[in-house]
Amino acid sequence: MALEFKQLRTFVEVMRTGSFTDAAQNLFLSQPTVSQHIRQLEEEMGTRLVVRTTRRIDFTPEGRKLGAYAEDILALRDKMMANCSRRGSCILSISASTIPSAYILPSVLRQFGREHPEVYFSIHQSDSDGTLRSVREGLSDLGLTGLKPDSEELEAEPFCSDKMVLITPVTPYFLERKEKGTKVTDLLDQPIILREEGSGSLKAADRYLAEVGIGEQDLHVVARINDQESIKNMVAGGVGISFLSSRAAEEFVQTRRVLCFDLPGDTAERQFYVIRRKNDIPSDLILEFVKFLKGIGM
Repeated sequence: MALEFKQLRTFVEVMRTGSFTDAAQNLFLSQPTVSQHIRQLEEEMGTRLVVRTTRRIDFTPEGRKLGAYAEDILALRDKMMANCSRRGSCILSISASTIPSAYILPSVLRQFGREHPEVYFSIHQSDSDGTLRSVREGLSDLGLTGLKPDSEELEAEPFCSDKMVLITPVTPYFLERKEKGTKVTDLLDQPIILREEGSGSLKAADRYLAEVGIGEQDLHVVARINDQESIKNMVAGGVGISFLSSRAAEEFVQTRRVLCFDLPGDTAERQFYVIRRKNDIPSDLILEFVKFLKGIGM
């Protein structure tokens, strides 16, 4: 049995959502088809990739490695279609980390698409490290991330700003501290949920913690999760508190599902950057999109 792109795409979506059901909905497949794709991958690889329990799914070390390879393979396929086929002559390939992908790009693409109806987009979501790697290796035309690269192969231009906040459950304890204007540092003895390594949001949170002299070893970390929606739902459910982008937290704050505490000082501020390879000669489409991105003032 030959390895197929559809199996890899299904596996990546299951890893991204952490759910066979959600992956099936997002890919417009039936849940049995998703299960079949995963089973076929495991047969092809000759190893277990996914561990399912009654409460959740997890991934074996081999499964996590396959997920990283699969993301790169799919991004390279999209890049190939964009650059080597007539159909792809107006395709812009973008790799984006979580916040730009979920909370910035939808509006940007809608506006840009109205002005440029001939353009199609190939979007690859990853963490910040994965986004930089995708651009550096030529798998994506552009990257959007909150992590400024230190690679000499890449150049970065800021296009919008954001800030980190601390979100907490809505309980009498936190409501009282919100009313009293309690400092964020006085809340960090609570159970806390952090992003996984490679996340720009985690690096931004680390900068704040370093500023106030608190290390991760001083925190009561109850979970590390790489999905913003899962983090918000867990905080709303009372599992713990978490550092989050204000853009990601906005809806839950407005609907009063979580409380928001602002972080003091400049460490709370962060920039989002559009990333390009330095030695590439950008197409007119890339230049037009970057100009548009920097001019919308988000």
